[in-house]
Amino acid sequence: MNADNPQTGAAQWAAARAGDAAAIAALVREHQRMVYSLGLRILRNRAAAEDLTQDVFMQFCQKLATLDGAAHARHWLRQVATHRAIDQLRRRPPIATSDDVLSLVDETEAGDPLLANRLRALIGDLPAHARAVVVLRYQEDMDPTEIGELLDMPLNTVKSHLRRALEVLRAHLT
Repeated sequence: MNADNPQTGAAQWAAARAGDAAAIAALVREHQRMVYSLGLRILRNRAAAEDLTQDVFMQFCQKLATLDGAAHARHWLRQVATHRAIDQLRRRPPIATSDDVLSLVDETEAGDPLLANRLRALIGDLPAHARAVVVLRYQEDMDPTEIGELLDMPLNTVKSHLRRALEVLRAHLT
């Protein structure tokens, strides 16, 4: 979608809702990195994140007519991807390989790569909801109120998950 021209974005959104394959493909391309990244950060497994991404976008195509616009679609995609990743972790945590963990490293990231890898591994060991809250807060840069809305979780619960997760991370890193 073209964020610079709201008229074009609105027209493309309307075309996607009407079933235009090219407009739907543009929506998928616009959001697939975010959905895959969320899945990979929470699940720590490439194959599981790819499967999750595919499932989320299949459901997205079915629900497209009920979504009110680009902002609603982005919120819906984050919410569904996060909930599905948490559900998958509860059923059976995927086993992360060293390649999966290393793929989480952002090449543009400055700092100590060994510390970054250690931190990602520790985040991966957090319980499902705490891991999701940390990923949404620090990867997606969402504030606790948004996270609570996204996860259908009270604000104080979000803050508790963040506080406890940061305590655990600090304890393991010091």
